[in-house]
Amino acid sequence: MNIADFISSIPSFIATSVEANQWIGYGAIFLAMFLENIIPPIPSELIMPLGGFYVAQGQLGFAPVVLAGLLGTLLGAFPWYGIGRLVNEDRLESWLKKYGKWMGLTSNELYKSRTWFNKYGNALVFWGRLIPGIRTLISVPAGIELMPIVPFTIWTAAGSLIWIVILTVAGIILGESYSQIGVWLEPFSKLIKILISLMAISLFFWLFIKTWRKTMNS
Repeated sequence: MNIADFISSIPSFIATSVEANQWIGYGAIFLAMFLENIIPPIPSELIMPLGGFYVAQGQLGFAPVVLAGLLGTLLGAFPWYGIGRLVNEDRLESWLKKYGKWMGLTSNELYKSRTWFNKYGNALVFWGRLIPGIRTLISVPAGIELMPIVPFTIWTAAGSLIWIVILTVAGIILGESYSQIGVWLEPFSKLIKILISLMAISLFFWLFIKTWRKTMNS
């Protein structure tokens, strides 16, 4: 089974689990979100909206679905964080060049993630959890930069919680059309990109003003 077949089988896996028992359903969502963080090609947009659909059907509860997704996400974020702490950037980049294609990752994406972290600081762990494609890899530079485990967990949980709630609510609203979540979230994705751009502009002006004041006072 290739990665595409595996991804396409996830909704069926969750559906079968929910039909068997609601607690097994929560476990399936937890496992799927854990794997979504380990294997980036698996989209959370496929998992949590489906959970929301079952909430709308009365088969699952909203809070347990969100909690299962959040716990799976947190657990899945730690391996990449650990890799960042234990493996230096050169070795990790070399490994991604050889094997990253099998996991949908490239060394260039690692470089982008590291660059963003250096520019925007620890808060990027929070915002990064809201951006598809950055969600998983943002844990790596956090580990490389030796970000303390407690702030990493808090920022990861906060950003992930917002993303998971949005996706779950979207699934409740869209119902059987939950698979169209990409279209529904497009305005939100644009808003996040605008916010990040504003952060970058604000940081630039802050650094400019700080440098100017030091020059004036010297």
